[in-house]
Formats: sequence, C-alpha cells, structure tokens
Amino acid sequence: MNAEMLDYLVIGAGPAGLQFAAFLERDGRRDYLVLESADGPGAFFTRFPRHRQLISINKPHTGSDDPELNLRLDWNSLLSEDPALRFTRYTERYFPPADEMVRYLADFAAATGVRVRYGTRVTRVSRAAGGGFAVTDGTGTVYRARRVVVATGVGQPYVPPIPGVGHAERYTEMSVDPRDFLDQRVLVIGKGNSAFETADNLMETTTLIHVAGPGSVRMAWRTHYVGHLRAVNNNFLDTYQLKSANAILDGHVREIVRDGDGYRVSFAFSRADEVVRELHYDRVLLCTGFRFDASIFDGTCRPALAINDRFPAQTAEWESVNVPDLFFAGTLSQQRDFKRSTSGFIHGFRYGVRALHRILERRYHDEPWPAGKVDVAGEPMADAIIERVNRSSGLWQQFGVLADVLTVAGSEARYHEEVPVDYLTGIGLTTVDHPVEHAFVVTLEYGPEHDRVDPFDVSVRRVAQDVAGQAHDAAYLHPVVRYHRDGRVVAAHHLAENLENRWNRPDVHRTPLVAFLDRCLDGAVG
Repeated sequence: MNAEMLDYLVIGAGPAGLQFAAFLERDGRRDYLVLESADGPGAFFTRFPRHRQLISINKPHTGSDDPELNLRLDWNSLLSEDPALRFTRYTERYFPPADEMVRYLADFAAATGVRVRYGTRVTRVSRAAGGGFAVTDGTGTVYRARRVVVATGVGQPYVPPIPGVGHAERYTEMSVDPRDFLDQRVLVIGKGNSAFETADNLMETTTLIHVAGPGSVRMAWRTHYVGHLRAVNNNFLDTYQLKSANAILDGHVREIVRDGDGYRVSFAFSRADEVVRELHYDRVLLCTGFRFDASIFDGTCRPALAINDRFPAQTAEWESVNVPDLFFAGTLSQQRDFKRSTSGFIHGFRYGVRALHRILERRYHDEPWPAGKVDVAGEPMADAIIERVNRSSGLWQQFGVLADVLTVAGSEARYHEEVPVDYLTGIGLTTVDHPVEHAFVVTLEYGPEHDRVDPFDVSVRRVAQDVAGQAHDAAYLHPVVRYHRDGRVVAAHHLAENLENRWNRPDVHRTPLVAFLDRCLDGAVG
C-alpha cells in the first residue's frame, strides 16, 4: 500500500476527470492522482458513438471574439483560459468526428499537465481502516485517498429485463456495416439517439426496420433536452410516416425467442389496448443506453443507486447519499437533473465540474465561493445581472441548474457566479464575515410547460417578444431573477424573451429589473 494519503483520487480520465484535475492543477492542489484503465484519455470516444459522428455541436464561426459567449455554441471544449485548448480549432464540422474528440482530450491532458496514471484499471474501492479510501488496481497496488471522485461515465450497456434479451445484439458489439444486414428484417429496441442512429445507418440495405420502445419518441427541438432524438438522426421518421416499409412500434417487448434462423418477438402495443402480436425478425438490436458500473465498490462503500439503478444517487454536492467523501463528476452527475438539463453532456457537466471544485474548495480548504462586490442599489445590481445573462455560457448551458447569486449583507453585496441552485437552497453562501440577509438568484430558464409547445406550429400564440409585462408566460429561454429572504422565495421577476438573446433594452429589460430590485431592497415585496 502506498504510504502517501492523497487529498483526491480521481477514477477516469475522460472529459470530466481531466476537467476536474485541470482545476486542481491550476489552483496548486497537486495532492491528487487520476487513474485511467486505458492507455490514453477519452477511451469512451474511441468506441462511441458507434457510427463515429458526435451530436454535440461545434461552431467556430460565430461572428464574436468573446470566448465566454462563444462557448454557448461550442459543446465540446473543456474549460481553460488557454485559447489553444478550444475544440473549435480542431475541425469546422458542425457535428464532428469522434476521433477528433480523442485527439483533443490527449492534447488537453498534455497541455494542462494533469497527473494521470494510464493503463491502471481500478478493481476495488474500499473504506480504509484508518480513514478515507483504499483503491486497488489490477496489479494489486493500493492507493489511499481522503476523497474519491468518480468520473467513469456510464460505460456499461443498460439491459432491460426482457425474457430472451440475451438473443439481442448489443449496441456496444453489433456490426455497423450496413452490408451485414442485407435483405434482413431488423428490430431495434430503444427510442433514443443510438437507436435512430443505428436505424438511419441500415435503411439502405435492410428489408424493413422496426424501432420499438414503451415511451413516445421525444424530439430534442421540442423538449430542449439534447439527449432526446436529435434532428440529425431522424431521417427514419420520414420513412415511417411516408409508408416506406419501416415503422415505429409503441409498446413493450414481452419476449424474444429463437425461431429457426431468426427470432419471434412477442410485442404488446401500448396504443392498441395492449394488443399482443408475434413479429418475426432476422436480427434484434439492443440500443437502450448505458448505466453506471458499481462493481468496483465493495460492501464498505457501495453507493446507493437511482433511476432504475443506472446512476449513483447524489446529494446537492454531487456526493453519494450514503458514502461520505465519495463524489461523482461528468455524465454521472445527470442523476441530479435527469432529462431536465445538460449534466449528461460535456457542454453541461464542464460547468458542473467547476462548481464541484468550488464546493470542495469551500468545504475542505476554507476557500470562499469566488465573488465580486457590487453596490447595494437597483441600478448597479441590475447592470451586473444583465451583463452576465448576455454573456454567460454556464447559465446558458446549465439552464435551471446553475445560478448567479447576488447576496446582500448590510451595506455589502457580493456577486457569486454559477452556484448550483440546489446547493444554494440546501447549504447556502453565508459566511462569518457575510451573514446573508437577502439573495437574488439569477437563472436562465424555459417556461414550465415549454415541452408542450410545438415551436413550428404557427397557430400557437406566443408571448410577444420584448413585452415586459408578459415575460412570466414566456416558453422560450429567458432570465429569471428570484428574491430570497429568510430562506424562501418571496418574489420573482422574468425578463422578456428576445430573439437574439440580448436582454439589454433599457425600457423592456433594464428599467423593470431595476424597479424590482429596488422594491425588494426597500422591503416593499413579500
């Protein structure tokens, strides 16, 4: 066993593990180590997506030279002050090749100098007798750490409990050569991007394709959750609706049975009073997503799981709910905002990792949350808010999850950037020298029923753009400022939505916000 007790041991050198280590390295917290089973960083992207096209957008040509603003349209870069470490320098492709991500992550690791030990597979994580954790690798070497940050992602296929599911070929192993499916009838189980990416790839060579699953197909352009079906993968929908031999089946696969050279599938249709039919296919492909692999944790520190056991259950600090000092970063953190925001993707969790770093700095190293000072008055506070909502990439990408927080204690106001909303309400930002009396919490949010609005239906009446009095009914992304007093929300102000996402018009945005802030500070609300 290594005698050295590390402050942090990070498992996984994917985007989240590298991002967290880069923050530690930048701030001089060098008592850490990253363990990675592969021979280089970003091993997930060497295999996935199987068809090698990312669906995270990449836009180098934005018309702006503001690096913060440009991150709104750059979903692949990790956070760094080095302009050379922007993914947009690697390719101009809007949906880039996965191999470019592998190359980018290797360059990021080298440029930031993060401390990674490659070719080191973690086989067991235990509670150490003297405190902290004991982490064992495949060679029997044991590492001791006060805290463990798991950034392994969801690398194991999620296999639904279907009798006979072992007959299905998994997304992780199936052929991606369309000629291997020539003149075959194919069932694809799943209704996410991996399922439709697979179906699109096979349309030219198969006899027919059925895509099946119990839920409705949900379009990302309507729900604003980028894990739902993206337009780049939805050609298959045309072939179904235009009667081109393919179909989407809504319901449950009851059983898969080997039948000669093919498979007999029992299927219960959910929109036909659970009518059950037997359907025949040459191939069955399982594209039902991924899950967290908890097998490395022994009984002394096995984390509780959530959402069909696909993710570790976490607190507002991304800590295991039942194992203190065990934290999660990256796509694992989406358990906190599952299918509501963007923590499952690089453009979301890069900000979550930064917030986690700040949380740990505050909790273990007595470092306050970074904050600037603002005069306690409506006008300067409004100006600070407007400047941020017009530029911030963190609030933009992590809508409803991260917030800027203006705290007021006596005659001093402090502006804290990108605080997790749940952390604020559960832990708070009060310090000995800054006993918070009021707080103004600034988020970017969609309206509460935004996913029920068809944005392409011109018959649906929308809230008028740039009309301040209707802003609270807006469905599109817009700033919301909530006034907290005595630990509860007592008032809220919505800034009117704007086509260019510029909330800076004096009459529509600034003046109403100044008035709201002044009323709150004067005690005239709530």
